[in-house]
Amino acid sequence: MAAISSSTSLMLLVPLVLILAISSTTRANDPDILTDFITPNATTVDARFFTYSGLSGFYNPNPKNFTVIKASMNEFPALNGQSVSYAVLQFPPAGVNPPHTHPRAAELLVVLMGTLEVGFVDTTNVLYNQTLQEGDMFVFPKGLVHFQYNRNHNQSAIAISAFGSANAGLLSVPKSVFTTGIDDNVLAMSFKTDVPTVQKIELGLKN
Repeated sequence: MAAISSSTSLMLLVPLVLILAISSTTRANDPDILTDFITPNATTVDARFFTYSGLSGFYNPNPKNFTVIKASMNEFPALNGQSVSYAVLQFPPAGVNPPHTHPRAAELLVVLMGTLEVGFVDTTNVLYNQTLQEGDMFVFPKGLVHFQYNRNHNQSAIAISAFGSANAGLLSVPKSVFTTGIDDNVLAMSFKTDVPTVQKIELGLKN
């Protein structure tokens, strides 16, 4: 029997590698469901179950604080098993969405009004920073720390984000570090500061 050439072996190997990569990626996302959709308690549903009006009043040209209006599995149960969700982000002038992560999904953000400075930090501590105008999009890779900031002190901004999960999750870096009971001495040593400074940050985040 003739030996298989190296080029033929490579052609056979590439599809296998692709299949394994796709399979691995699938396992990292929301689990597949075995039905067309998931209904609570197997009840009978109609088209109203697949309709959500919670974002209809999102437009607020003068928000007083940074606010998020979510359309995730908790607010919109029909998303359960569909691996998608949305959020509307409203920024007052000089408003910020502090550094945070979404452990279960990437985020695709588009600016609807105003401008936003956005960025994320990769696992080698490189910052990818960009200023977005109306209509611009930016993707935040899954699980990486990122932020959004309205640098304009005179105009508010609105953006909408899509997530590749029905429940992307949210881990706020400031709150997870300073409001969860980690010993003040540990935080002071970790951030190269003193305990009174740590306690001042903790108090500010609790208000």
